[in-house]
Formats: sequence, structure tokens, C-alpha cells
Amino acid sequence: MTNSAIVDGLARASAAIGDLIDRIAADQWMAPTPCTEWNVRDLVNHLVGMNLVFVALFEGSSMPERGADRLGADPAGAYHRSAAALQAAAALPGVLERSQATPMGTATGAERLQWRIADLPTHGWDLVQATGVVAELPEDLVEQALTFVRAQLPSQPRAGRFADPQPIRDNAPAIDRLATFTGRPVPWTP
Repeated sequence: MTNSAIVDGLARASAAIGDLIDRIAADQWMAPTPCTEWNVRDLVNHLVGMNLVFVALFEGSSMPERGADRLGADPAGAYHRSAAALQAAAALPGVLERSQATPMGTATGAERLQWRIADLPTHGWDLVQATGVVAELPEDLVEQALTFVRAQLPSQPRAGRFADPQPIRDNAPAIDRLATFTGRPVPWTP
């Protein structure tokens, strides 16, 4: 995958999740999600926080404070601002080619963005399950994310990041196969 395709994929995935977040009703923010430790608000806070972690990695700035509420009174606005900041950081000269060592291992910016692109539709699925909001998650990005995580996860420990893969039929929609590969039961019930 080329760097320009990765940056484009990030923009498309971020926009799809932003559209979904824009449509979360006021009474849905405390609803449970398939990520059992998070409600809808916590999950969106995680998405914003991870966008800001990637910004810090790419800009070489301080990491955001863990556990902070980044949403305030405007969760959708906070998400959109963090997504725009990540898009701008990903466009910095040389950032996608540069390798960085972190506790998660050494990877280029492009490789890190592929994880981000996989994480967005996965958590988009979580938000759809929790809220019932219909989302238009780009099928090609979901397929790419599934291929990517299938290639990456066998060589990495799942503990603390993903549960074990769940069963699903081979012809299930790609988003459901991505969800089950990352440990979510399909169908999910609160």
C-alpha cells in the first residue's frame, strides 16, 4: 500500500467514523458497548485519545495524559478536531517513512497508520452495535483492515488489546469478520 493510499484511507475512515459520531443521540452516550470496559462516551474518548497519541508520535511532542476526558461538552467536535490534527500530522514531510521505537515495537509512520485505519472501523462497529446508528463504513477499507490485522496479530500478543477470535461464517460481511477476528461476538447483545 502506498503512503498516499494510506493517508487517503485514514481520511476516509476518519470521515466515516465522524459521520457516525455526529449521529449519536444525546441519550446514547452512556450506553454499553462491545468493549465491556467502555460506554459510548468512553469509546469515543478512546478514539480521540488515540488520534492524539498518533499526533504526538508524528510530531515528536509529549504524549497526551492518559485517562483524561477529551470530549468536554462537544464529543463530536472533539473527535473531528483530533481527526483533523492526525491528518495534518500524517502529512508532515518524512513522517510516514521514519521508523520509531515505542513499547509496541519499532514501526514506520505508515505501518502505524495502518493500525489506526484498522482500529477506526473496528470501533465503528462497536458504536453501531451500541447505538443502532447505521454507518457507511467503506467496504474496501474494512477488507484492507481485516487483511492487515490477520497478518499482524498472529505475531503479536493479544492480551490486553484484543480478545481471542470469535467464530463466524466465511461469507459474513467483512465488518463482522473484522469484529470477530478482534474478539467481538457477532451478534453482540448488551
